[in-house]
Amino acid sequence: MNIYVANLNYSVSSEQLQQLFEGYGEVTSAKVILDRETGRSRGFGFVEMTNDTEAIEAIEKINQTEHVGKVLNVTEARPKAEGSGGGGRGGFGNRSNNDRGPRRY
Repeated sequence: MNIYVANLNYSVSSEQLQQLFEGYGEVTSAKVILDRETGRSRGFGFVEMTNDTEAIEAIEKINQTEHVGKVLNVTEARPKAEGSGGGGRGGFGNRSNNDRGPRRY
């Protein structure tokens, strides 16, 4: 199960996030999401646990508890919306020549 953890203290590392959840079962991955430009934490992360029962227990036990001075919001992660994520910058630079309509001379 993939778990979403919000309101993380900016000082929390992926390793610390993993350690927080390991007390409830096997953690296959834990990742604090970083800002691409600054490299600093964005204050949220994801934890993947192999056993759904253990994951549900971890969510119930950790949600709304204080960790490094902040109250965590922990929920099951929702799947990424279709068509979301990365991709072009929009605007005119993303259109092909065929999309520009008739030429005017």
